[in-house]
Amino acid sequence: MIDLASGGGPLDVLCIGAHSDDIEIGCGGTLLRLLGERPGCHVRWVVLSASPERQGEARASAADFLVDAGSVDVEVATFRESYFPVAWAEVKDYFNDLRRRADPDIVLCHHRHDEHQDHRTVAELSWNTWRNHLIAEYEIPKYEGDLGQPNVFVALAPDVAARKVELIMKHFGTQHDKYWFRPETFAGLMAVRGVEAGTMAAEAFHVRKLVL
Repeated sequence: MIDLASGGGPLDVLCIGAHSDDIEIGCGGTLLRLLGERPGCHVRWVVLSASPERQGEARASAADFLVDAGSVDVEVATFRESYFPVAWAEVKDYFNDLRRRADPDIVLCHHRHDEHQDHRTVAELSWNTWRNHLIAEYEIPKYEGDLGQPNVFVALAPDVAARKVELIMKHFGTQHDKYWFRPETFAGLMAVRGVEAGTMAAEAFHVRKLVL
């Protein structure tokens, strides 16, 4: 894993998800690996849209995924799901406020070519807000079949991949009635990305700019 913190110290990580399970699906394995290997990391976990019931799921899930973090800030906002583009000004104001509080080593967020309008808005505003930061855009499997050709892969040990799936299924009971929300979906995508990365399992990201 790239050493992003000066002197090899703990990383400051910002994770942004439009909805309450997006971070876990998109980069949950990467976070589990990172926090297991780099003690003391600070993680700011931001969910932009969640109903009252899903707010509880989001916070409980974050607590489990971030158990090895050095420090944690979890924020769950209540923007209306599926309407982010028409609430652009309000969401941008939220990002501007977040920028004053967060100067991360890496931002993990949605992909700019994601077909979900909320996801695209998050990606666009992330780039608009953190112009000189490393931004890694994760992927979310969905109906539209918009998975592309990512250019960065994080290899995951089998136990880390399994733990990711276990925690997703544990915490998001409100989603179990969706036919795609099943262990095979999440494990299958990690297996396919693992083939591309030359390992048993991996998560994949789109990185547009990397300064060395």
